[in-house]
Amino acid sequence: MTRYGYARVSTKGQDVNAQIKQLDEEGVNYIYQEKFTGTTKERPEFERVLTVLEEGDTLVVTKLDRFARSAHEALGIVKDLFDRGIRVHILNMGVVENTPTGKLIFTIMSGFAEFERDMIVERTQEGKAIAKQSEDFREGRPNKYGKKQVEHALGLLDSHSYTEVERMTGISRSTLTRAKRKAKAETK
Repeated sequence: MTRYGYARVSTKGQDVNAQIKQLDEEGVNYIYQEKFTGTTKERPEFERVLTVLEEGDTLVVTKLDRFARSAHEALGIVKDLFDRGIRVHILNMGVVENTPTGKLIFTIMSGFAEFERDMIVERTQEGKAIAKQSEDFREGRPNKYGKKQVEHALGLLDSHSYTEVERMTGISRSTLTRAKRKAKAETK
């Protein structure tokens, strides 16, 4: 009758510690954690905890969206866990009971979680489409170094090696060679 916790964050910049703290406060014996997006299929730590669980154990997660990417997937996982005699506790919902009512509530909540995720994706796409209409829209993250910084670094290449310029400016060799190629193409 061991309690296993699972914590996941979607991006490298997010911190899993808040989920771990909640799981610790809930008296979880072992915590599995990872950083993967909700859309990726590979979740090795989640797969690992699913294989460790035995009859009488409880799987604890902080929120339903940490558990599965879709309602269909969530229902399949919960059915498998119930068939193996494993309890499921989602902290922001409560213990999911292996009863018709418990399964109904879980199905509804899973549907809402998938709907919410789909709406976020839709709003993001709409926002991106609106942003693309702007003349100064640029796909991807902004440049780390400004035009003047790169031009200065390219000037330093006249009397220094790429390694020396990289050490002096912090601008990588690949950025410098790309900028040099671009400058040559513009002068032609």
